[in-house]
Amino acid sequence: MKYVKAWLFLSICLLLVSCSAQKSEVKTSKPAETDMEHTVVATTLAVAEIMDKLEVDLAGVPTTQYTLPERYKDVVEVGNPMSPDMEIIKSLKPTEVLSVTTLEYDLSEKFESMKIPASFVNLESVDNMIQSINDLGAKYDRAENAKTLVDSIESKVKEIKDETKDKEQPVVLILLGVPGASYLVATENSYVGNLVEVMGGKNAVEGQAAEYISANTEFLQQTNPDIILRLSHGVPDQVAKEFDKEFAENDIWKHFNAVKNGKVYDLEEPIFATTANLNITQALDQLMEMMYE
Repeated sequence: MKYVKAWLFLSICLLLVSCSAQKSEVKTSKPAETDMEHTVVATTLAVAEIMDKLEVDLAGVPTTQYTLPERYKDVVEVGNPMSPDMEIIKSLKPTEVLSVTTLEYDLSEKFESMKIPASFVNLESVDNMIQSINDLGAKYDRAENAKTLVDSIESKVKEIKDETKDKEQPVVLILLGVPGASYLVATENSYVGNLVEVMGGKNAVEGQAAEYISANTEFLQQTNPDIILRLSHGVPDQVAKEFDKEFAENDIWKHFNAVKNGKVYDLEEPIFATTANLNITQALDQLMEMMYE
């Protein structure tokens, strides 16, 4: 087993965000009305959904194939999260642009060069999302909204942990498929890996520093997973077909207990993603069925 080579990781990291396949067009309707103090642009769907729950108006939102909150239906679209349109964002004169930490390496210099004030929200785990919600609530004077949202998330997590605490711990292998790069293995440091931990499961690949690693199928078979989860990202339909082809043509998968027992499940975006989001309740409910029923 080896870590993903630097060039491979950098080539796919633009795909590892909460909002996957995006539209190519950029909507140019008029900016939303914002208060005098803040003019905020959110460049990912997950962040926009959080800001909606906090009842914060936005001047710009990401371009996405998924449904944005009704609050932002007439707001200017600024392009996809991996490569937002800096000129459109600049024209909105934002006091803050909100992206995510998984894109900080790729976008921070671009924002700096355009003198655009940007912050990167940490949505890399459930706990990080909760902290980020509280931080945003404090920053935008929406502490009560943040508390209500956090309480609902924490209540669901507690419910799941109580329900699974006495159950036998399943071993779960998580595969992340991205276009043109086959698949990677998600460790406990990834968001879906974190969800599996919340569910009381054991990640088949532990003790790694990275969120995603490359590993050969011979090694993965030795981990003897009870369950295999496959997350198709980037261009989900295409990647799902690539997963099906890999499992059909690579004979070694037939020897995995999870495959023999029909315990291979596909995780669908946007409920599941590479960063935390407000679909967590649905995600945990679906994982309950996959892992324990």
